[in-house]
Amino acid sequence: MEFIDTHSHLYDEAFAGEEDAAVNRAVESGVGRIIFPDIDSGSREAMFSFADRFPGVIFPCLGLHPTSVGADWQEELSRMESGMSRKIWAIGEIGMDCYWSKEFIRQQQEVLRIQLEMAAKADLPVIIHSRESTELIINILKECRSLGIRGVFHAFSGSVETFRELDRLGDWYVGIGGVLTYRKASIAETVKQIPLDRILLETDSPYLTPVPFRGKRNESSYIPYIAARLAELTGRDVGEIASATTGNARKLFGI
Repeated sequence: MEFIDTHSHLYDEAFAGEEDAAVNRAVESGVGRIIFPDIDSGSREAMFSFADRFPGVIFPCLGLHPTSVGADWQEELSRMESGMSRKIWAIGEIGMDCYWSKEFIRQQQEVLRIQLEMAAKADLPVIIHSRESTELIINILKECRSLGIRGVFHAFSGSVETFRELDRLGDWYVGIGGVLTYRKASIAETVKQIPLDRILLETDSPYLTPVPFRGKRNESSYIPYIAARLAELTGRDVGEIASATTGNARKLFGI
């Protein structure tokens, strides 16, 4: 079976000195491709350098994360745009986050619109970060619907009604990760009503570690545990989950 981790931060300092070993463990577990979402200028070069060491395995993206939108957002956005000369597979991770702070919400909205336009111009998918901001993001996607944006809502935790509203907006997927394995996670019921051809697997490593490793650092090699739980919840074979979600990722990201 072949899996793709569509959202991993193996370049995070949590893996310092162990980055290569973490990639090798992923490959050995059947996770042959890993998408690296971008955060900001503070970690961008480390991300690209890491990706350059593993061509055909790691696929870097470019974006300004909403929690990195602050007083210097214009400078950060300019630095991000200068990276468009690099080979990338998506614009992300972008979006809005009303959980950590609402101080720069207006600026987050503007930065999101700008990056959606960049994705449309470059014919690239987007990776959306949404935390306590789903309605705001969907409203912006409605405004930008003529751009033909496609992408994935990373770490999806919404209701089936939210998924259906998103699905009406076009070619959208949901990223399902370790939270699916948690005992009281609402997404465990929601995912039963989401078509398999709209689901991507992700870890968001080093965060959101699945059971049975919850409480420890997450990594891409744990994707099979998420797949196994998805298979259990939907009454499918793990091989079918692997085949479908891998095909979905290849289609969206062109990998």
